Amino acid sequence: MKKALLTISLIALTIISAVAQDVTGKWKTVDDETGEAKSIVEIYKQNGKVFGKIVDILNPEKKNATCDECPGSDKNKPILGMVIIKNLEKDGDEYNEGTIMDPNNGKVYKCYIELDGANKLDVRGYVGFSLLGRTQTWTRVN
Repeated sequence: MKKALLTISLIALTIISAVAQDVTGKWKTVDDETGEAKSIVEIYKQNGKVFGKIVDILNPEKKNATCDECPGSDKNKPILGMVIIKNLEKDGDEYNEGTIMDPNNGKVYKCYIELDGANKLDVRGYVGFSLLGRTQTWTRVN
């Protein structure tokens, strides 16, 4: 009986740990210049790839903003609800080979994301090589 209880406990801890170490979920973004919380991005998986959609804009004055400079079908669309991270693929501990778009200026960058503990997500956008870019740290929203 004790072995069965111990085994069940270990399995439950393994499952909880695996779920806590997943990039999916809601993440709070922060403005690089002001340090203020900017939006909530929901990271989700679809057809084996990872995407990120803006599900909340924290500045009430910008809730109805549109992406005037976005490329393609995103041009002039509302930023709220926009998919800004596209087609990331798992590669070890990180997800890469996809893109991230800055809805403030419509620029699209190569991207990779990686967990930094259970509740921090490092998001790097870059041009060409990953050395030529910047990293933001997003925090998990419960």
